Amino acid sequence: MISKQQFEKELNLIITNAIREDVGDGDHSSLACIPKETTGKAKLLVKDEGIIAGVEFAKLVFHHIDASLEIETLIEDGSTVKYGDIVFYVTGNSQSILKAERLVLNAMQRMSAIATKTKSFAKLLEGTKTKILDTRKTTPGIRALEKWAVKIGGGENHRFALYDMIMLKDNHIDFAGGITKAITKTQNYLKETQRDLKIIVEARSLQEIEEILESEGVYRILIDNFNYEDTRKAVALIGDKCLTESSGGINENTLRAYADCGVDFISSGALTHSVYNMDLSLKAV
Repeated sequence: MISKQQFEKELNLIITNAIREDVGDGDHSSLACIPKETTGKAKLLVKDEGIIAGVEFAKLVFHHIDASLEIETLIEDGSTVKYGDIVFYVTGNSQSILKAERLVLNAMQRMSAIATKTKSFAKLLEGTKTKILDTRKTTPGIRALEKWAVKIGGGENHRFALYDMIMLKDNHIDFAGGITKAITKTQNYLKETQRDLKIIVEARSLQEIEEILESEGVYRILIDNFNYEDTRKAVALIGDKCLTESSGGINENTLRAYADCGVDFISSGALTHSVYNMDLSLKAV
């Protein structure tokens, strides 16, 4: 996984690029009618229900735009919210508050939706050993926010990107000339480049799992698009030789059944690519 320093760098890049995109050479609506010395106060109002996420990110945005803005937090990230709740108050320069408004709302609405969906998946897994994972099926440019939201909702992060974990999927295996060749070439590459990266290998059949198990050093086997019966067989076959992960169109209706097969993880792109934003507003007080 990426380091804290790398994650903070990603957040700063997101904020900088979003402000460039949204503000450009100035918020002329505010500049035109609000004197620059004007101060005010606004509240983050919930007009929906679910799990709130992005409070800490909102603070980063406000302080990036104006370090003098003051935020009074009433509800923390990961809390359940309902219609009418006030999450925080922000006080200070009115132009600064309005300059930050859209980025704060866009981020929090998206993050809260992801956290809410993740929490619903995590609840379905209660009583099992299985953990829910996100994927790289994220919105380009804001992956750090979406993966942060998954953590807030009670999920776990898969690899952040292509650079922090090896994942040999069907195309890698086919282009490399087979599973064993792909694993061997990968292990040689890691030695030659002196990289310490975990290796996950995708299996499309029980026979491929048997072949994967013949190689050492595989961290996790991705049991992809298996039915329940074959998933149970795969888990029994793998035993404690490495960790197991199920994936492939798993949703709210099938999640628990796959967990009951005994896998360690279930990965779902739906956590980030199939959500509806939570309705939030920033209103002057």
